[in-house]
Amino acid sequence: MPIEPVPGTSLQYYLVSFDAVGNECDEPQGKMSQKILDNLSYEPITDVFIFSHGWMSDVPGARQQYSKWIHTMYKNIDDITQIKELRAGFRPLLIGVYWPSLPWGNEELSSSISFDSASVSPLESLIEQYAQRIADTDTSRQALKTIFQAAIADIAPDYMPSEVRQAYEVLNHESGLGSDGEGAAPGSDRLSFDPEGIFEAAKAEPVDFGQFNLNGILMPLRVLSFWKMKDRARRIGETGGFELLAQLQKATANTVRFHLMGHSFGCIVVSAMLAGPRGHNTLVRPVNSVALVQGALSLWSYCADIPVLPGRPGYFHSVVADHKVVGPIITTQTELDAALGKMYPLAAGIRHQIVFETDELPKFGALGTFGVRGLGLEIVDMKMLPVDESYPFTAGKIYNLDSTQYICDNDGIFVGAHNDIAKPEVAHAVWQAVFAS
Repeated sequence: MPIEPVPGTSLQYYLVSFDAVGNECDEPQGKMSQKILDNLSYEPITDVFIFSHGWMSDVPGARQQYSKWIHTMYKNIDDITQIKELRAGFRPLLIGVYWPSLPWGNEELSSSISFDSASVSPLESLIEQYAQRIADTDTSRQALKTIFQAAIADIAPDYMPSEVRQAYEVLNHESGLGSDGEGAAPGSDRLSFDPEGIFEAAKAEPVDFGQFNLNGILMPLRVLSFWKMKDRARRIGETGGFELLAQLQKATANTVRFHLMGHSFGCIVVSAMLAGPRGHNTLVRPVNSVALVQGALSLWSYCADIPVLPGRPGYFHSVVADHKVVGPIITTQTELDAALGKMYPLAAGIRHQIVFETDELPKFGALGTFGVRGLGLEIVDMKMLPVDESYPFTAGKIYNLDSTQYICDNDGIFVGAHNDIAKPEVAHAVWQAVFAS
């Protein structure tokens, strides 16, 4: 992938691509990470920004998201003026991480399956796509064939046939995902997989997003894909992402600052980059600021002790315990994020959608809905501010920003405001975290 220009600006960013297991992909002229290292050896870079997109992104989607986001940050002229006044010679280097993150695709995101049941090719295509997402084995392909054939035969069944339930159980086993509850590694931080329960829950409380209907026989498949993408995000962050960060830090002086931002499942990638393999590896040096925007990871991920499981820390607690971020960590929440308010709890095994009008925190809930929670943390809850107001950010604290006023526009697909992050107010919060570091 070439170095990517940002339309409408003088900026460019490096797009570093990883495969599904965290290996950096080879480019025609060598690895992109080496081009970045070469740049760092002769350019007077002061700040390195690393971004990770979330789920539902292919390469064109990642490019579009990074261009929109970087352009939004570029347009916050007052913030840029301020950072240039604070730091003489400010010169950023921008890196976007690409990772294959489609938990399901548009080929079957509809209320019915459109292809002819007599046609073999589309069925084989679906089987292969999901085998690559969940488990690349002959056993999983046979299970997927059973599931898709049942969906083709009856697109609105009243019950789950026993052979479909058994196929889902086989597919879950092949996926390698655990069911170890909160505090476990992302992807295994769930209840036991219950395909029939998911099917019945979706029937009782349909998950509808405009023109798309995510119910029926295929709903458990989408849930399983959802968890597999969480697992993939963690693996990529702990392996290729961690190694990329380590290489860049080793190649730069201590005066070069590092800032990480993730969106959705990208917040898992970013957290895993900081935590390292198995969640307990040491960085070359701490990074300076972190922004977790509409995070699709557990609200308990960073805490020392999960209240609903006393004595068990969140999987990414080492990020806080080992002081891997010297500046602030900021997070965003919005009540208008349908992906986290509806899909996340259903995928976790909860039978009801999130209810916001309550002080009780759930056992399974997303950071982008509730913020970072749990014991052993310095947490500040506040409203996201307009661009002409300054934040009281200080080092070492976590700031949960109620962003419903700004992250509010439905993108017309099925995720509500989940992707509505290219807003000047969101960029302002990220810039203010950079200032405080």
